[in-house]
Amino acid sequence: MAIQAKYLDMPLDINDLDVENLAYFRHCAAHNFHLQRCTKCNLLRYPPTTACPWCMNPKSDWVPVEAKGAVHSYTEVHHAIQPAFKSHTPYLILVVDLDTQKGQPSEHEALRVVGNLALPDGTLAPPEMVRRVGIGTRLRMVFSDVTPGLALPQWTIDESATQPAKPWRYPQE
Repeated sequence: MAIQAKYLDMPLDINDLDVENLAYFRHCAAHNFHLQRCTKCNLLRYPPTTACPWCMNPKSDWVPVEAKGAVHSYTEVHHAIQPAFKSHTPYLILVVDLDTQKGQPSEHEALRVVGNLALPDGTLAPPEMVRRVGIGTRLRMVFSDVTPGLALPQWTIDESATQPAKPWRYPQE
C-alpha cells in the first residue's frame, strides 16, 4: 500500500510500485532496522534494490541488522533550502559506516546508511550536538515517526560507545 506523508512540511511519497522501499520503511515504522540479504552471496545491501549489486541475484531476504556505526562523511547544512528546515539549522546529513559487514566485499567497502543527526527521540539535533559530531563519531540508529506505517531512520550519538578524542570536522570559519 502506498505511503503519503509530510515530514517538516516536505511531502514524502512511496508508491505501490516501489516494493523494496515499502518493505524497508515497514520495518523502520516498527523501529526495527532490516536490510536485504542476497540469497546467493549472502551480502547485505543498502539502499533497498531489486538485485544484488555484487552478484546480480534478484532474490533476497529481509534480515535484522544492528544499526550502529561510525560517521564516514557528513554535510553540515547552514542554509536550508526547504523553509521548514530553517529553524533546525545547522543540521547534519550523515553517511554512517555500519559495523555490520565492514570491509566486505572488499577492504574499502562498508554498508553506508544515510540519515540526519537527531536526538534519541528522533527530532533533529540542536546546534550544540551538531558541533560534537565529526568523522569517526560513534552513532546508533533512532527513528523519526512521520505517520502510521512510516518512520525515518536517523542517527544519534551512541553514548555507550567509546568516542574518538577529537573527531575530524571540516574547518569552521
